[in-house]
Amino acid sequence: IELKSGILNIFLKTGIVFTQVDLWLGLSYCDGKWNKVTVNKEGSVVSASMNELREQTLEPRVQQLKVNSPVYVGGIPPEIQNFYKELGLEEGFGGCMKDVKFTRGAVVNLASVSSSAVRVNLDGCLSTDSVVNCRGNDSILVYRGREQSVYESGLQPFTEYLYRVVASNEGGSVSSVWTRVRTRESVPQNVPTPSRVHSINGYSIGVTWDKPAGVIGVIEKYILKAYEEDGPNVPITSAELADTSMLTGILTGLHPFTNYAVTLTACTLAGCTESLHALNISTPQEAPEDVQSPTAISFPTFLLMSWSPPKTPNGIITQYTLYMNGVPIYFGNGTKHVVKDLAVFTPYQFLLTACTLAGCANSSQVTLFTAQLPPSHVDAPVLTVLDSRTIYVQWKEPVEVNGILDRYIIYIANNEQNFTKWNVIYNNTELFLDFTIQQLFPGTEYLIKLAACTGGGCSISKASTAVTDESTPEGVPASKAQSYSSDSFNISWTKPEYPNG
Repeated sequence: IELKSGILNIFLKTGIVFTQVDLWLGLSYCDGKWNKVTVNKEGSVVSASMNELREQTLEPRVQQLKVNSPVYVGGIPPEIQNFYKELGLEEGFGGCMKDVKFTRGAVVNLASVSSSAVRVNLDGCLSTDSVVNCRGNDSILVYRGREQSVYESGLQPFTEYLYRVVASNEGGSVSSVWTRVRTRESVPQNVPTPSRVHSINGYSIGVTWDKPAGVIGVIEKYILKAYEEDGPNVPITSAELADTSMLTGILTGLHPFTNYAVTLTACTLAGCTESLHALNISTPQEAPEDVQSPTAISFPTFLLMSWSPPKTPNGIITQYTLYMNGVPIYFGNGTKHVVKDLAVFTPYQFLLTACTLAGCANSSQVTLFTAQLPPSHVDAPVLTVLDSRTIYVQWKEPVEVNGILDRYIIYIANNEQNFTKWNVIYNNTELFLDFTIQQLFPGTEYLIKLAACTGGGCSISKASTAVTDESTPEGVPASKAQSYSSDSFNISWTKPEYPNG
């Protein structure tokens, strides 16, 4: 069904039979009033009527009509236009429709049954300031001359106009058919401030507004925007609402316990306009987010606990609760607490809860250790003399390590230095329990001590004593002989450099 150039065309195709009915209307429908159009098929008769005008045709070959596909009103989607090349496929219908009926059924509410709509106002006819309709006697001369194009300005936005061309020569004049065109919409003016804003929760709000008055064109969408009151002039979040029949919307992505200014933007195809003023709202508090795990400065028998406020408090923090091994040990508003009477180098599980008036949230659980101490006692090493220059040293791991054993150190001193100078002869983190000391002096008494170390320090054992086996002296100097008479010598010598015994 097409209304084109004053003619209502009915095209009916059933099987291979093509039937057409043309009803001449002229400009009789351009009177600003409602016109009733009826298209009917009864048996072989196909008819079309508008008000008192009627036209019909008889086609015996026409088959029964069954409609089992979508019905398109006002235009055809681009993706199926190739299937209807026999139609003129002008731009979609510009005007108003109401009381649509199929067969003898009830009136169809297009707003509720339509599956999609493009540039369609489903809430009634568009208002217009123009009182000029397309009556034939309203036509005015736009251009006279020899050019084949003309630019006309000063028209009303989103208004339908009819144009035709009259060509004249000495033999007379002839007129073209009327061509219907519509000017584009204008940008909305005087977009109202939202009439009501209410909080759904700390993260979203509901917004209600009134339909903008005096919009010339079809409103394509509404946009809700939220600005932080003391922040930059950039919206924190926005929401586009394509269903323009709804005058309420939900704005999400907000932050709890924050002041916002909410605006409404209305858009036509020509552009968008934002309300000049905003409606202010404060979102309510919510439970905190990103609660930080507690930290501690470790001591051997106590922990100095501390924590930072949540990264996203979502309100005013009313209380912290500190848990140790699942048991609450602190309630209050502070950010420090000393946990006493703990065991040395022992793990403890801690968890922090932060609360606002709206609720509480937990940090992740963290394991903290008390500090290390030196081992409580280190047994003296066991010494075995292997030969005149070698001592085999053995020891046991301390019973109370008080931490993580880090290394063993062996100190050695001998009687040649009156046991006053201790030298480190072994320092190793591989935690062996024996060591062989070589290249010692034969026949020498040695004192040997063992140190066991943790991250908290070292403990040193008592000294063990061992004497290396004696051996042949080394470094025996030559003797000196002096004669004081004709029949005698005075012979002298010194101790060997290494007596080795």
